[in-house]
Amino acid sequence: MQQPLDPQEIPPGCPAHGNVQMYGPSFGADPEGHYEQLRAFGPSAPVDIAPDVQTELVTSYDAALYVLQNPASFVRDSRRWNALNEGRVPADSPALPMMGYRPNALFSDGAAHARLRQAVTDSLATVNEHQLIRQTQQSANYLISQFSSEPRGQAELMAEYAQPLPLLVFSDLFGCPPEIGDRVIAGISGIFEGTPGADEVLGGALTELIALKRRRPAADLTTRLMQHSAQLSDEEVLHQLVTLLSGGTAPLTAAIGTSSALYLGEDWQIGLPVEDAVSQTLWNYAPIANYAAHYPTHDVELGGRVVRANDPILISFAAANTDPKLTQHREQLSAKAHLAFGAGPHACPAKDPAFMIAVTAVETLLNRLPDVEMRVPFKTLTWAPSPWSRSLVTLPIRFTPRLLPQAAESATSRVGQASQQQPSASPQAGPSRTAGASPQPKGGLFSRFIAWTRGE
Repeated sequence: MQQPLDPQEIPPGCPAHGNVQMYGPSFGADPEGHYEQLRAFGPSAPVDIAPDVQTELVTSYDAALYVLQNPASFVRDSRRWNALNEGRVPADSPALPMMGYRPNALFSDGAAHARLRQAVTDSLATVNEHQLIRQTQQSANYLISQFSSEPRGQAELMAEYAQPLPLLVFSDLFGCPPEIGDRVIAGISGIFEGTPGADEVLGGALTELIALKRRRPAADLTTRLMQHSAQLSDEEVLHQLVTLLSGGTAPLTAAIGTSSALYLGEDWQIGLPVEDAVSQTLWNYAPIANYAAHYPTHDVELGGRVVRANDPILISFAAANTDPKLTQHREQLSAKAHLAFGAGPHACPAKDPAFMIAVTAVETLLNRLPDVEMRVPFKTLTWAPSPWSRSLVTLPIRFTPRLLPQAAESATSRVGQASQQQPSASPQAGPSRTAGASPQPKGGLFSRFIAWTRGE
């Protein structure tokens, strides 16, 4: 058993004085300080992950691996959650959307988990690597074209690039028609932002997409899930798609933003590849910071602390990756030894595609805007005060305004057509447009993207 600490050695805010709060501005401003406090109590400690929601948080790399790789003792089905079943979790708790049970691979165990996960991994395995890179580049080029020619020569990279890019890629992978893609993006974005009714918007859009693929199968991820030998029901397909969206888009947004900031930061060593920036992000700024609730099937001991059966244990991927005990071994460890994608039977099934998307997104930005730079130092950037993710709030950049090749060709073509037509000036004519500009197509983000790819 671990020896008790001298009360005078206990930092303020530690569990000895009440659980450490893992949410709000204080946590967002200094998560590493919170993890350092928690490490004083061994491999895990009790925290409040949300108001009135207590969990055990694992901060040790070794203990995290032990929990993640021991599915016989630690299961994922949150219907076992003691406090929830006893009515001690507020009905409007922000922890419920993250920890509440859903019929997908993430919250399943045993044979049920194996069946759902196999359908997901097999379907993802059919995604062509080169096609995925092209899809990512095309999405990136579209988004860059929307702000790169602005005279101001400035942009906010999180909102204008890192956040919408994964949404475009996933809508494309799912085989969404433009209008359904718009609603899928609106729904999942609304869920992240807490917009009322967003669940229904997303569910309705995916239900319509699945019905469409029943009628007209295609070479996309939705169809492959539906045609898998596991014979998923339409409801099961829907929940796996939701898992891919929620588990893929937000972490990718964080990874793209942080990797871009690291690469453009003043401390980055010139000449290192983009892959190094993404790897450093996964090690030191794990996009999914604290998650993966496990429920012990029996009372367990973690470093001298006993956790009761069916009380939730969360994994701090962020703290485990930066465990001081790893410091002396980091150079010997594989670049992929981090836990940003989890480990064990529930490890992220899309870690390779996710890494590829993040690298391609950053490389495309650098290629298209070779003089891009941050407008503020890296150390002054603000992080979202969420316990679940490690994501920048904003990433202000500046660059020399320019037209992308596709936009330039389109503008030249339009100018040529206009000169051939030689319209006479008329006082009744509408307001003039900037040279090279074209009307914005109607519809949401995905509709506008598809119209752009078609040159409309």
